[in-house]
Amino acid sequence: MTRLSGTGPGEQRPDHGIAPGPEPFRHEKFERLLATARRNPPVTTAVVHPCDEVSLAGAIEAARLGLIVPVLVGSETRIRQTADDAALDISPFEIVDAAHSHDAAAKAVGLVRSGRAEALMKGSLHTDELLGAVVARETGLRTSRRISHCFIMDVPGQPSALIISDAAVNIAPTLEEKVDIVQNAIDLAHVLGVAEARVAILSAAETVNPKVPSTIEAAALCKMADRGQITGGVLDGPLALDNALSPEAAAVKKITSPVAGKANVLIVPDLEAGNMLAKSLSFLAGADGAGIVLGARVPIALTSRADVLLTRLASCAVMVLIAAAGRTRIGLH
Repeated sequence: MTRLSGTGPGEQRPDHGIAPGPEPFRHEKFERLLATARRNPPVTTAVVHPCDEVSLAGAIEAARLGLIVPVLVGSETRIRQTADDAALDISPFEIVDAAHSHDAAAKAVGLVRSGRAEALMKGSLHTDELLGAVVARETGLRTSRRISHCFIMDVPGQPSALIISDAAVNIAPTLEEKVDIVQNAIDLAHVLGVAEARVAILSAAETVNPKVPSTIEAAALCKMADRGQITGGVLDGPLALDNALSPEAAAVKKITSPVAGKANVLIVPDLEAGNMLAKSLSFLAGADGAGIVLGARVPIALTSRADVLLTRLASCAVMVLIAAAGRTRIGLH
C-alpha cells in the first residue's frame, strides 16, 4: 500500500520509467502511487475500444511499466490502423475483435465474467457505453454495492491526495445510494494506504438547513456512520468546501471535529457539483485526477480523452492496487 503524500525534503523521486516531458513531473503523489503499484504483479486488463492514439498509447505504456497485461478489445482493423498511424507496437498483445464500441464493451465484460480479465480500462468509447455493459442485469458485473466513481486528485500544495465522489456516474444520488458512494470511497482510501479516512459530506454551508436537502442528507449520513451503517471512516457534515479543507476556515466558523480542516475524502451532493469541483482543481489549481469506478466485480479505470499520460497511468495504478487487494482477500497470493 502507498500513502499518497508528497516526497519529503531530501528524498529521491521514484523512477517509474517514464521519460519526462518538456518540464519535470510536478505531481509527486502520483509518481509515488505508480512506484508502489509496480511492486505488484501486472493485472490482466481488458482495454475497451482503444481505437485512438491516446488510449492505445496509454495501454501500451502501462504494459511497458508492468502495471497491466492488456487485452485489446475492439475493431481489430481500427486498432491496427491506429497503431500503424502512430507507430505503436502492439505485436505482444492479444486482440479480441469487436464489431463496434457497444460490442467491445460487452465482450470485455465477458472476459471478466469468464475469468480471463481482472480489470477493465476505458478506451475511446463513451463512458455510458462501457457502464451500460457493466450494469446489465443478466450479463454484467453487478454486486450488492451501488457502482460509483472516484477521482483521486493530486493537488499541488495539498499534503495528500483528495478522493472526490461521485463526479461521473451517479447524477442525483439518493440518500440510500450515497451510503454506497461513501463506503466505496472509504474502502478506496484504505486500499491506497490512508491511515484514517476523514470524510467531509459537502454542501453549500456547514449548518443543517431544511431548505437545502444536501445538508439534511449529510447529517443523516453522519448519524448512519455513528450507528455502524457506514464503516471504516470518520464522517462530518454538512461542511462547506473551505471548512472541510482549511483549518483556518474551520476555526473561524468555530467547527471542532476530526474532519473539519483536514478532510481527505470529499463527498459531493451530486454529479454536477463533483464534476465542477474536479475540473476547477484541474484547470485552476494544476491538479491531476485519476479516475476509478468501484462497486463492480472488478475495478474499472475510467479516463477522459483529455487526460495526459501521467493521469492515465495513475488510473491504472489505482486499478492495480484494488485488484491486488482483491487477490489478497481471496488468498491468491
